[in-house]
Amino acid sequence: MKVHNKVESRNRIHLRIRKKLQGSETRPRLAVFRSSKHIYAQIIDDAAGRTLAAASSREKEFTGGGNCRGAAEVGKLIAQRCREKGIEGVVFDRGGFKYHGRVKALADAAREAGLKL
Repeated sequence: MKVHNKVESRNRIHLRIRKKLQGSETRPRLAVFRSSKHIYAQIIDDAAGRTLAAASSREKEFTGGGNCRGAAEVGKLIAQRCREKGIEGVVFDRGGFKYHGRVKALADAAREAGLKL
């Protein structure tokens, strides 16, 4: 029996999720990546294969940390950038992470800011 580490397990889960999710021009994919210190969000059009908008906790104008409060700020920021580009609804891709803590805080903040997940 092969022992998997945490990253391999998350990648397997992410591949399983990505088989079911597809971002389009009308409803792109909101992909989330969570590292130990930061959180990143991208709006991706899979049909064209390009990133339409991005936000992260590493940006200069960002004031929060890599915690739940910071993830909520990133969620608001990505929702604001989507509105500027005319994107109203997205498909949420949690990236193999549990829908809990920082990932949930980002999604909830994006919803509150007017993005339809």
